Amino acid sequence: MAWHPAMIAAIATLLLCQLLGEGIHLLTGLPLPGAVLGMFLLLGWLLLRPGERPTLVQVSAWLTAHLSVMFVPAAVGLIEEGPVLARNGVAIVVATLASTLLTVAVTALVFRWALARQERGA
Repeated sequence: MAWHPAMIAAIATLLLCQLLGEGIHLLTGLPLPGAVLGMFLLLGWLLLRPGERPTLVQVSAWLTAHLSVMFVPAAVGLIEEGPVLARNGVAIVVATLASTLLTVAVTALVFRWALARQERGA
């Protein structure tokens, strides 16, 4: 993939949304992680300024293709927290299962909404 200024701008947009989300989290103390708040900001921006964004799509696809590399630091952190995992293992498993089911349900609803919107030609 050849990088050009539009791609750098797309990456900067993604990072700015995350940075703003982290800032909102720190300033307000909301119980949502800054990255999630940043995703909501990105979603809001995309909804307020509809249109094609091929460069943002291309950069997002590249990041998604290399997503496994981004989990390495988290995996190393989990290995170092063995005693904490042993004490709270059941709660962690239950929370993970519940959040996974919720994610699947929300994803299905968003997909249905997007498909219906696409069929209407919006």
